[in-house]
Amino acid sequence: MDDPQSLDALIIAPHPDDAELGMGGTILRLIQQGWSVGILDLTSGEPTPLGSVEIRQNETLEANRHLGNPWRSNLGLPNRSLEPTLEHRRALAAVFRRVRPRLIFAPFWEDAHPDHLAATRLVEDARFWSKLSKSDIPGTPFHPARILYYFSVHLKIVERPSFVLDISDQQGDKLAALRCYRSQLVDNQPEGRPGVIDSVADRSRFWGHVVGVQHAEPFASREPIGLTGLRDVLL
Repeated sequence: MDDPQSLDALIIAPHPDDAELGMGGTILRLIQQGWSVGILDLTSGEPTPLGSVEIRQNETLEANRHLGNPWRSNLGLPNRSLEPTLEHRRALAAVFRRVRPRLIFAPFWEDAHPDHLAATRLVEDARFWSKLSKSDIPGTPFHPARILYYFSVHLKIVERPSFVLDISDQQGDKLAALRCYRSQLVDNQPEGRPGVIDSVADRSRFWGHVVGVQHAEPFASREPIGLTGLRDVLL
């Protein structure tokens, strides 16, 4: 897929399926509202018990169609040993310069999965490097305005979000996108017990209940979030 001239939002996912798990409904909603959206998977996610690189690529393509076909690419970094090295930082900063996102979404900064923690640190470091002049990073210096954090975590925690976004109209397509990842989220689930997709649906229902809608997704921010008005606040 050709690189866009600029993106309104770029979601960084440690593995294929993390963007859908954490904020698939929001991706759909932003696209439906006219935003230019991209997803950058950092690794192939392989090896896994039922997957392969080819299987994961096909699953990702099918899931992306359910998300409204955002721009998507894979940085090809090593799964299970993802680290925020200088080399990886440079590679990600170069992507930021190419697609010039105003807003970046990264994994939440607390997690049990080392790849997720490394991805968050890598995003924050690469965002800083992306603006540096007099460097050997390809492209024109660029500084994404803000990072927001989505929840696709391996800890049994109750999220404490900075804000929650209504995805009631997008929930069905989000779950359809998740079901495309059969090797990870369908075929490997234990019989008679709730699977990952069930848990995701319960979570979005809970956050929807908290703010008075059917389904919602939570997000965190390290910095205060500015508003131009209160027109869209759910009261």
